[in-house]
Amino acid sequence: MVDQNNSEKNMASDNESPIVLSVKHVAKSFRLPTEQASGLKQAFLNWTKGIKGYREQQVLKDINFEVHQGDFFGIVGRNGSGKSTLLKIISGIYRPEQGSVSIQGKLVPFIELGVGFNPELTGRENVYLNGALLGFSHNEIDAMYDDIVSFAELEDFMDQKLKNYSSGMQVRLAFSVAIKAQADILVLDEVLAVGDEAFQRKCDTFFKEIQQNPSKTVILVTHDMSSVKKYCNKAILIRDGEIVVSGDKDQVASQYTLDNLKTAAARDMDTGYPVGLNETIPSVKVVPKSPLEAKHGASFLFDVEYECTEDIDHFVVATLYDLTRGGITYDTGSRTYPQQGAGKRTLHFEMPIDMLNSGTYRLYANIRVADQEHPGKTQMIAFANVENCCVFTVNDSEHESYALLNEMAMNMNLLSIETNN
Repeated sequence: MVDQNNSEKNMASDNESPIVLSVKHVAKSFRLPTEQASGLKQAFLNWTKGIKGYREQQVLKDINFEVHQGDFFGIVGRNGSGKSTLLKIISGIYRPEQGSVSIQGKLVPFIELGVGFNPELTGRENVYLNGALLGFSHNEIDAMYDDIVSFAELEDFMDQKLKNYSSGMQVRLAFSVAIKAQADILVLDEVLAVGDEAFQRKCDTFFKEIQQNPSKTVILVTHDMSSVKKYCNKAILIRDGEIVVSGDKDQVASQYTLDNLKTAAARDMDTGYPVGLNETIPSVKVVPKSPLEAKHGASFLFDVEYECTEDIDHFVVATLYDLTRGGITYDTGSRTYPQQGAGKRTLHFEMPIDMLNSGTYRLYANIRVADQEHPGKTQMIAFANVENCCVFTVNDSEHESYALLNEMAMNMNLLSIETNN
């Protein structure tokens, strides 16, 4: 467990803005029934024998942290760690058994999708109902209404009953009410994946705008470490009801990933195979044959080593991932390298890197077979886990590191300039 008091001092020293949320020594437990008395007599007998009929589950233990105005604050943890319970305490849904929560300003929670919405009411009526439940007056909702509807892109449907909305439309309306509410503190629980791709892009733009607004504060609970790194300026990691990492978002994200790998490793001990492998494909590994600090002017050489124990037709796929900027840089394709039968194999690859800018890259490999239910497609049956991948860097002072591709791979030619006076 971390020294939370020191972490809070460090976080406070980096931010002179006012504290809008203070959580001090918060603890919470729940009673889980173990047996149920069939009647008063049985309940009395259980009492005389000291049988409680329940057990105490300690969900949160001495939680301490502060959030400053303007923070985009992440709360991270595996399922069952207590993070959602903490969010409900912050939102006033649960009361802590110990400790206190102090809030300065208007707090709007978006914790469970659809809570406070009535399917028999119209979209318009639900906006006013949900706004009232969040503590806003009718006049305040009037002022927010146009922004809510515009963001949800439901202008033509607001007078229809909510039960006639698609699930995606309901999500957009509920989310829009939450984020467009004129709140000082916005609390979000696992909601960054709502809506379709276009709506997610709109949400991404909104969050970037919030990042630039020093008067708005966001508290985000998520399992997505890319969102933590992209949006948050601070974060905490909760494990078994305790804060184990506090402050630096990158440190929190790294520790969360490490915790997941340790859990996966423990699971591997039960199955006998590492993550991504099985009885049919007990090993897949990417082995570098070139120096891991690559330079332009030379190709990067690597091998894919694997074993197949069954007499099956299969395909070997290699994938290049950009760790610096994120995203898949290149994939060999699911049917490019067909193989037949059982045995141990080593495939030798050569990859040109002149078109890549400076950065850190990871080479993956996976084994695929034909998908019997979908002709023409394949399905993955094994892959090289992180420990068996290859990570290398491209360092070249002549090329920028901001973009993925350099001018050797692509350039944009100016065709003309038009000036309007």
